[in-house]
Amino acid sequence: MAHTASPLDPAADLRFIRDTMERSASFTAVPGWGQVILGATALIAAWFAQQQFSRPSNSWLKIWLAEAFLATLIAAVSMIWKANRRGLPLFTGPGRKVALGLFPPLIVGAFLTFLLQRAGLEPALASAWLLLYGAGIITGGAYSVSIVPVMGLCFMATGALAALAPAAWANYFLAAGFGGLHIIFGFFIARRHGG
Repeated sequence: MAHTASPLDPAADLRFIRDTMERSASFTAVPGWGQVILGATALIAAWFAQQQFSRPSNSWLKIWLAEAFLATLIAAVSMIWKANRRGLPLFTGPGRKVALGLFPPLIVGAFLTFLLQRAGLEPALASAWLLLYGAGIITGGAYSVSIVPVMGLCFMATGALAALAPAAWANYFLAAGFGGLHIIFGFFIARRHGG
């Protein structure tokens, strides 16, 4: 972003300085529109997964794992696109801190998925995924725009409710979290933080 303020415009100079400091202090390449797309694909996955939920096969889990792969791809592409468009570095400074806060809970979630599935506790996956994803969003979001940790808290609250609810509701909590929360917060981030 080029600085084009006139030497006689101190307000523009102050805005430029403030914007530059904010970009260097927090990760602003969180893709709002990417999150909206993530939420939409999660709602579609939830619909398909609900058709499989009561069947003895592990088709429900396969659908959600495919959604997780697709969501990772969408998030990566949309984050790179937003960072390039705004001239922001992805893996230096705040971007690296966001990744370091986000990835450990996601890795734990991958191993817990294997363990819970092997133990026959697939309905517990919804709560575990939502809680761990929320924890990752909070820790990584500490270096991002202020709404991101709030989103993480909402994911954790949804995961806590899923832990207390009947097992048959697990898929609905996944739809509410990965679908609804991504869409709601995605729109907010897109409007407030440039896409």
